[in-house]
Formats: sequence, C-alpha cells, structure tokens
Amino acid sequence: MRRFEPVLEAEAPAAVLVVGDVNSTIACALVAAKQGVAVIHVEAGLRSYDRGMPEEINRVLTDQLSDLLFLTEASARDNLLREGIAEERIHFVGNVMIDTLLGHLSRAVPAGQTLAGVGREAFLQDERGYAVLTLHRPSNVDDPAVFKRLLGVLREISARTPVVFPMHPRTRARARDMGLMELLDSPDILILEPLGYLELLGLMAKARLVLTDSGGLQEETTALGVPCITLRENTERPITVSQGTNTIVGTDAARIRAAVEETLAGGGKRGRVPELWDGQAAQRIKQVILDWYARNGGARAVS
Repeated sequence: MRRFEPVLEAEAPAAVLVVGDVNSTIACALVAAKQGVAVIHVEAGLRSYDRGMPEEINRVLTDQLSDLLFLTEASARDNLLREGIAEERIHFVGNVMIDTLLGHLSRAVPAGQTLAGVGREAFLQDERGYAVLTLHRPSNVDDPAVFKRLLGVLREISARTPVVFPMHPRTRARARDMGLMELLDSPDILILEPLGYLELLGLMAKARLVLTDSGGLQEETTALGVPCITLRENTERPITVSQGTNTIVGTDAARIRAAVEETLAGGGKRGRVPELWDGQAAQRIKQVILDWYARNGGARAVS
C-alpha cells in the first residue's frame, strides 16, 4: 500500500484494475478506494466459504470495493448479489487465465524436453503415464500430520504412476524442517525446482492426471481436459467440479487413493469447457470498460 499510493498519485488514473485474490489485489484496491479512484476486479465473485483461507478474505473485501466486477463463471453472480453488490456492476465475461492458456498452448515447452533436461525422459515413455503434483497451501504443508499423510499417499501413488513434483520453495523448506524428505526418495518421484509457465503447461497437457491444491490449476486442467484431483476440502471454482475435470478429495488418504485409482482405471473426469472459456474474455472486458468510461467520463461510477 505504501509503495502503490505514490504511483496512484503520480498517474491519476480513471480506474485501477486488479486481478484475483492475492495480497497485492486487496492492497491496491484499498489504496484506490481511499483516493476516490474506481476499482475494477477481474475474477470477482469466487467463494470457497472458508474464511480460514487468506485469499477468501481478499476476494470478499476487494469485491466490496469494486465498481466493475468481471466474472469467470456465471454462478459467481449469485454470490455477489447475496453480498449486496448492485447487479449493474456485475459482468460475466469468461476467464482471462484461459485466454492466456489458449494463447500460449502452441508455445508450451514439450514435456519430453523438460523431462530430458533432468535425465528423466523415461517418464514420458512409461506406459503408466505420469502425474503432476503441486502442493503449497499452508493448511497442507504447515501441519506436520497432514503433510506427512499427503507425502505418504504420494509415495503410494508413485508406485502406480510416476509423479512429477515441481516443489515450491516453502514446501521444500517445510519438508526438510519436518524430516519428511525421505518420503520423497523414490525413483518414481521426480522433484523439480519451480517451473516456468510454459514448462508447467507442457507437462500438464501430457499428464495422465494432476494432483494439486492450487485454484488456478483446477481451471487450467479443466480447459486442457486433464483429470484433476484437488487436495482441499473446498473450492472457490465450483464450475471445475460441476462441468470440468476436477474432483475434490481433501487430505484423507483413502479418498485420495480412491480418486487416483478411479482415474487410472477409467481415465478420470473429462468434463467440458465451461461457457465463455473461449480465449476472448479480455476482449469482452475491454469493451465493458470502454463503455463504462464513455458513460462516466472517467469519474467514479458509484451510485
């Protein structure tokens, strides 16, 4: 907030556009609102209804501060209306994350190239396929019992299909501090440093399944048609479950095993691509903003 405020004063914009639910999202929205500058929130209205997630607090507060709210899925409208957001501020436009995915898919680094770079191209030839795992949420990696349980079931899964694990630095530090790295000592578990977007996209596109606690990966796997097993008790992206490839299993070992077995035996959920996830969300957002600006002359659009 301290660093953004002088930028806002120097630029004097008609509006500030913020994306998603990270700390910088709410920080910039607060600064803008206090200075009387309109706030535009992309990826608005998503709710997990878990106030134990810092991101949930960021989402709710940012939406309350926003003048234009752009939705990735239609169900988010009901969340906002229940919270008193005026309907005329709400616009269902699709998902800019999918714009990015579709725009970069042809440039994704092939999975074989990434695996060959670490001497594990055999993973790609393995008839069992491979799974991709990401794990970073505090609820999963800060509790020693939960983290140990997850890594234990991961080791079991790797016996059925090799696992590629780009490991978040914080996750790696927790595993070392808790003495859990030995659970990952297996020829069928490949631990990688964090990957760039194009490398991870290439790996996911060819994966047999993805296990994750990431919200974004739930959406990307749905767009790619790759089965996703989410290691959380809830999701703020319900459309990935109702229409997409996502299955919520929490951190219970038996539920994780069952979901993996079902996926490996039958191919898992394939779902369909949700409405307006067509690569044109940014164009729709642009048009709404231009129309809003023309109506309001750049003034704060608060009724």
